[in-house]
Amino acid sequence: MKEENGKILGVIGGMGPLATQLFYRMVIESTDAGRDQDHINMIILNHATMPDRTTAIMDGTIDKVLDKLAADAQYLVDGGATCIAIPCNTTHAVLDKLQERVSIPIINMVKSTAEYVSSQVAGPIPGNEHANSFVQPEKHIVGIMATSGTIKMELYQNACRQFDLEPVVPSPEKQELVMKMIYDGVKNGGPVSFEDFESVAGELQDMGAEKIILGCTELSVIRELFSLRDFYVDAMQVLTDRAIELCR
Repeated sequence: MKEENGKILGVIGGMGPLATQLFYRMVIESTDAGRDQDHINMIILNHATMPDRTTAIMDGTIDKVLDKLAADAQYLVDGGATCIAIPCNTTHAVLDKLQERVSIPIINMVKSTAEYVSSQVAGPIPGNEHANSFVQPEKHIVGIMATSGTIKMELYQNACRQFDLEPVVPSPEKQELVMKMIYDGVKNGGPVSFEDFESVAGELQDMGAEKIILGCTELSVIRELFSLRDFYVDAMQVLTDRAIELCR
């Protein structure tokens, strides 16, 4: 696809397929358009056979994933893409290395989400509005729900710290529930228990979380399934907004 003086969004998708189709729909529904021609041009590569990212992180084979991502990115560049979105949080473990091998910008969903959350919680710490201004305030606490690979690599933890946020993550027991919802639920087409979701979210809120980041695109599917409130920050919605901003 070539468009003279036009911007084209390239998407490395398929991780997983349901999340990719949701991202495509979110881009369409979030675009201010009154006709077909008002929407952004996109090239979507649905690479469903990409090796599992969490498994690759856990067993030390993530470089194989990086090579495949680099080949996909080059495919999009050759097709005319002017920037790239990857609706998969765990792949951001190799995003910096991937960007070094690609000539067009890749949207950093993790960093963009942490920056967005920072803007949403900016201001006095709840309960500390009248604290002495010369006293160093406590940090805003943000909960993170993501794959075990994303948690292990501390992708969101590090990104949150860059914006002076204090990240908290589920206990090992609750993290098992997160993986169950992602893999046995969305990826496998099985049922997703709202009680499991509330159990994890409740633990993070008990830790003081003012917002909870949904740092897995399968959790974006769950967000839609349960019509979750704005307390939950959907990383894929942040990616959607950033992609539209860059490509309009």
